[in-house]
Amino acid sequence: MTLTGAREHTGAAARGDRRDARRGWFAVAVWAAGIAAAFAAGWYLRRAGLATEDPLPPLHARARAWPPTWRLLPAAAVAAAAVAALPMLAARLPWRALLPAAWAFAAAWTVTLAASDGWDALTRPLDAPTEYPAGLAQLRPDPLTWLDTFTERLGGYTTHVRGHPPLPMLVLWALEEAGLGGTGWAAAFIVAAGTSSAAAIAVTVRGVAGERAARAAVPFLVLAPLALWIATAMDALFLAVGAWGTALLAIAARRTGAGGAVAVAGGVLLGCLPYLSYGLLPLFAVPLAVAALTRPRAVIVAAVAAGLVVVPAVFTLLGFWWPDGVRTTLDTYLISRGSAQRSYAYFAAANLAVLGLLTGPAAAHALPRAAAALRRAARARAADPAARVAALAGAALLGVLALDASGVTRGEVERIWVPFAAWLTLAAALHRPPARAWLAAQAATALAVQALVLSPW
Repeated sequence: MTLTGAREHTGAAARGDRRDARRGWFAVAVWAAGIAAAFAAGWYLRRAGLATEDPLPPLHARARAWPPTWRLLPAAAVAAAAVAALPMLAARLPWRALLPAAWAFAAAWTVTLAASDGWDALTRPLDAPTEYPAGLAQLRPDPLTWLDTFTERLGGYTTHVRGHPPLPMLVLWALEEAGLGGTGWAAAFIVAAGTSSAAAIAVTVRGVAGERAARAAVPFLVLAPLALWIATAMDALFLAVGAWGTALLAIAARRTGAGGAVAVAGGVLLGCLPYLSYGLLPLFAVPLAVAALTRPRAVIVAAVAAGLVVVPAVFTLLGFWWPDGVRTTLDTYLISRGSAQRSYAYFAAANLAVLGLLTGPAAAHALPRAAAALRRAARARAADPAARVAALAGAALLGVLALDASGVTRGEVERIWVPFAAWLTLAAALHRPPARAWLAAQAATALAVQALVLSPW
């Protein structure tokens, strides 16, 4: 390339960066306006008596009378340390050391945010009479009979048990049988699993887009505002299962030697998803994107498929037929006085504003850059690392849009979106490291929501 050509290339790149920045700031303005409009419309609907179930729509939460002030200082200190240290650690730590470091930072961030309402805030959500642990008394005497008659007796179970397949309850029962009974152990398990997804998603990005992209993603995966709902909602466990299943698929696809066992394990985890929540079917868009980008060998595809059928086969043999569970759950949903009575039109739009809260302004700013990377890849018929990261985020967004359009997610999506939002947060990794200002914006978003909103999760 001549000197003149090099200057023209540099100038074109600079113009492209400026154009992406302008579009990014426009996206942030839309992000902020959308969130404000969702809360304003929710306030109006409540005032008009048209949306009475949620005190602070579109969130299933209420406004705080007074923020937790000094009790937020530990979370703010963890956020400051993460903003300062994580970009450097992500760039310099050996890969095997970076993953546990990311997990530790994510756990500290999640726990300190929740603990600003007191340490019992980690267990309080699970102590509610509508939650899973309240239904364990019905399962303990005979788990096999409980599973075999699950759909027939669905109407007599607690709210969250009625709204989900039986696997979450069986996980809690297994914890209890292992000597880890009680909501304290359950909360610890859920938080540990949910925060481990930062490492799992980084592993996936490394397998799909390379280590440099994965290292850029780690700080944003740790400081995502969705940490507010990892402590303590069972959906954090759903996130972990999907993330590790997808990570194992990415590892198996890249192995030159025997990756069959890893692929089977990934398939088993992914096969758990429909038995954890009926709404997790659209999340399969993410592992499908991984498969499309990595093009695993036929033997790996077969191994994943073999793993995928294990959980459905076991549940079917033990008496739980998944389509019957879907139909019965939908029937109880439609006749209830719960979320089925909420406005479809309002929540179809407001749910996306809640998604914006979970993913933060950094992801919003990066979305135009992600779209540009995908357009470049389509023209060139070859995906660079940025396009591969964008494809993972785009797959998660497609899953959200499909679930949102279905109308079964009318509110309470701050927890329902958690398994999807963590992948959408990957868009923020397209910011050039260290991107500390955007990391600080992510942390500030979470701190502001925690200070202003009291959530049951």
